[in-house]
Amino acid sequence: MARRPRNGYQPVARTSRDGVEEEIGLEDLESASRRGPAPVEAARVRRRRPRHCFPLLNLRGTISSIFCILVGLIVFTFLLVPSYTNLPPHYTALRDAVQQSTAPGRGNLRNSTVFIAASLYDRNGALASGPWGQSLLNLIDMIGPDKVFLSIYENDSGQAGQHALQQLSDRATCNKSIVYEEHFNFTGFPTVTLPDGSEHVRRVAFLAEVRNRALRPLEEHPELQFDRLLFLNDVYFNALDALQLLFSTNTQNGVPDYRAACAVDFINPFKFYDTFASRDLEGYGTGLPFYPWFAAAGQAQSRQDVLHGKDAVRVRSCWGGMVAFDARFFQHPLQSSISAIDYDQEGYMDRDVPVRFRAEEDLFWESSECCLIHADIQRPPSPAISKQEDTGIYMNPFIRVAYHPRSFSWLGTTRRVEKLYSVVHGIASRIAGLPVYNPRRAEVAGEEVQERVWVPDGSGYGGTFLMVNRTASYDGFCGRWDLQVLTSREESGEGGWKSVPVPA
Repeated sequence: MARRPRNGYQPVARTSRDGVEEEIGLEDLESASRRGPAPVEAARVRRRRPRHCFPLLNLRGTISSIFCILVGLIVFTFLLVPSYTNLPPHYTALRDAVQQSTAPGRGNLRNSTVFIAASLYDRNGALASGPWGQSLLNLIDMIGPDKVFLSIYENDSGQAGQHALQQLSDRATCNKSIVYEEHFNFTGFPTVTLPDGSEHVRRVAFLAEVRNRALRPLEEHPELQFDRLLFLNDVYFNALDALQLLFSTNTQNGVPDYRAACAVDFINPFKFYDTFASRDLEGYGTGLPFYPWFAAAGQAQSRQDVLHGKDAVRVRSCWGGMVAFDARFFQHPLQSSISAIDYDQEGYMDRDVPVRFRAEEDLFWESSECCLIHADIQRPPSPAISKQEDTGIYMNPFIRVAYHPRSFSWLGTTRRVEKLYSVVHGIASRIAGLPVYNPRRAEVAGEEVQERVWVPDGSGYGGTFLMVNRTASYDGFCGRWDLQVLTSREESGEGGWKSVPVPA
């Protein structure tokens, strides 16, 4: 039988003050009332901290602890283990050679010849007359004007763009071909007919053509031979970085060894831009567009190369706003240091050489011209091995460019903490369903396959998707379901193209 309280009173009444519950005996209340109107708080109380305060205190403490840990990790990573900040020794040696002299050619230690190509749309002349143009001139000086051929093709940029390009041409002291066309002539240019009957120019076909026009001097002057070819986009870049990309990437006994080496381009200080052209070593597309860029798909070798801080991240394709190529693949074998036997041994006799930019032919299947060019020059992968071979195509995360000056100015800072993104990137990319499934990614060139393609009907503009049997190509990893066509460009220079919905 439960023990009754003293004086026969039933247990306590409860009140609360300042968030603290108080337990007050009834005899205390009676005693307090006999003493007059003194407040109840004068009564003898037994205080007890409320139960709900404990989780609040624990939550605040947990948040504070997490915040302190994050700040500590950021400071530790920023100061002691930054990503892609401490240059390899041969990068440092080249940098010192450039900084300790002002002589032309001071950065070209092996006297290599370089063909520099760019296709521009420069509506206000801000590229040619601004930091882009100055960085280009600095690069030419570091390589040596007598070792450089500069080729720029520009169209539809108006008087300001034309004037700025001419001024840049006057300042460039190397051999050069500077071509300006007031309007691109689409007469006879191939078009595609959509299911609604309208005709359009494919965007990628147009981009491939203007890039090829920047390469025309290679055909017009076959007597000129080059060791390296550098292709530049309309990006902010450092001339010394471009030099490192050309001469320091994946060096073997002091000699750069690559078929292509790409920079990494950014649309803001954190966001990687060129996902359309980039594929990892197994042909997978990228994950979410921040470090380490590549998703944990397949064996994730490209992702591991990035996390290990390699300067030559093995990939199937890339672009990154600035790409260095082995120039042999862009010159005719009979006029180049690469022989027909070299091509035959490496599996290139069935491909057109010299290579040029191109576009897809299937309707509603789209690939970047910047991916297809890498498909045309890389070492063909062997289907007999379990682990993907080195293709000779590399991404170099030490070399970074951006499409806005403010973003470019922040790249040296944001890279110092990017190692902390990797876990979040892996989880978030998986949740987002990246990389996107590509039904042609794993096709082996030369094998018979079934592919879903758009087949036009007899009307000339209708059609449907059908499964057809055909021989697989070596560029299926580049594609995705899409169709991009040209549209009118806005006065600001934005736009100029759109994606056409893929029919059901």
